[in-house]
Amino acid sequence: MNIDAHQHFWKYDPIEYGWINNTMAVLKRDYLPDDLDREQAQVHFDGSIAVQARQTLEETRWLLELAESNDRIHGVVGWVDLRSPQVGEQLERFRSRPKFVGVRHVVQDEPDVRFMLDQAFLRGLGLLRDYKLTYDLLVFPKQLAAAIEVAQRFPEQQFVLDHIAKPLIREGTLPPWDKQIRELGKCPNVHCKISGMVTEAKWKQWKSQDFKPYLDVVVEAFGEDRLMVGSDWPVCLLSADYGEVIGLARNYFETFSESAKKKIFGENAMRFYTGSGTR
Repeated sequence: MNIDAHQHFWKYDPIEYGWINNTMAVLKRDYLPDDLDREQAQVHFDGSIAVQARQTLEETRWLLELAESNDRIHGVVGWVDLRSPQVGEQLERFRSRPKFVGVRHVVQDEPDVRFMLDQAFLRGLGLLRDYKLTYDLLVFPKQLAAAIEVAQRFPEQQFVLDHIAKPLIREGTLPPWDKQIRELGKCPNVHCKISGMVTEAKWKQWKSQDFKPYLDVVVEAFGEDRLMVGSDWPVCLLSADYGEVIGLARNYFETFSESAKKKIFGENAMRFYTGSGTR
């Protein structure tokens, strides 16, 4: 199967989605499973992993309801408050939901670059393995050092790096991101999503060659067994349509073996999320 490892759903509300500003008018509408199904039909994709876009327990519950009524949504990466003394109770609330496969916190928005090393956060993160949950690392390059330390502290916890850590593609800058990605890739418990790149480039003005240096680095660092392709739809629409995003990945991996492409375009995501998330 071809599986989109990273996409979002929402019923748009300007207060709930305050991060969608006036430069993002295309995002100011509902994006629901039927909308994604139409996009995926055009590129022969078979389903997806839905990822949180708000830091609320209510959104996690809503995404799980969507997933439980739609066979094309293979898992939900939701949110719980990992810093809360009640995080165990929050996790228990979702324990019985088989499609609850992972957790994410919007660390990129935290002003402290070492936010993930806070003791309360580490305590919550340490509970995820007991619930067979993965963790999505959403960070900027400046937060990669902390991400590396976290991955090393929890060698049994399965992590995946979202959006290749949002390097400075618009500026064409590689260091020090490239060195830190290679360091993170040395952690066998960390996977990487090839996603979110078009919105880090010049919106709707990018060229495919803009991404090659960055893709070369993540392929070297993670290899065919720990990479997965995600669209970041509908956020990607700021810079490219769904077909263009998938086409970029397909063009880059065109010369790879058929077995490698099967892994990167679906098998790795299914193994990572549903293999460790089902109970």
